[in-house]
Amino acid sequence: MQKQLDALFRQYHEELYSFACRRLGRCDIAADVVQDAFVRYADMAQSDTGCDAVEQPRLFLCRIVGNLIIDLARRDRRRGNHAILDDVADHVADSQPSPDKALETRQRLALLQTALGELPPSCRDALLLSRVEKLTHAEVAERLGVSCSMVSKNIMRALRHCERRVPRQ
Repeated sequence: MQKQLDALFRQYHEELYSFACRRLGRCDIAADVVQDAFVRYADMAQSDTGCDAVEQPRLFLCRIVGNLIIDLARRDRRRGNHAILDDVADHVADSQPSPDKALETRQRLALLQTALGELPPSCRDALLLSRVEKLTHAEVAERLGVSCSMVSKNIMRALRHCERRVPRQ
């Protein structure tokens, strides 16, 4: 069997390699695919059916190579596109804001602090307890000693005031 496989390898390797290179567009991967095809053929030869059942080994090897190429394409689709970090470094967003963006954010924060300072204490406290402390309206109402309805009104009043004082981007 080894002699038969060696003869098949010598006879069809170059043809299968060229076929795989054309289909894949990458000859380095094509060499691995052809090697895997012969390994699969050899595994089948050692099984119960054996290679004697294969009437046309060339076509059978071509089919194995074609199936391996399809398997590679499916695997690559599942994994998605990969890129070398150095190739895309210029396109990756920096986690740090630009100096202009940082300045704009500080200015907007200063406007918001001013707007919060202009609010009556009941509105400011209701808003901060709700949005910063993450309390429910019922919890805010209990803490401030007012009704849930009053909490809603104070929060709405505070939000409208802040929206007027801090322009949207």
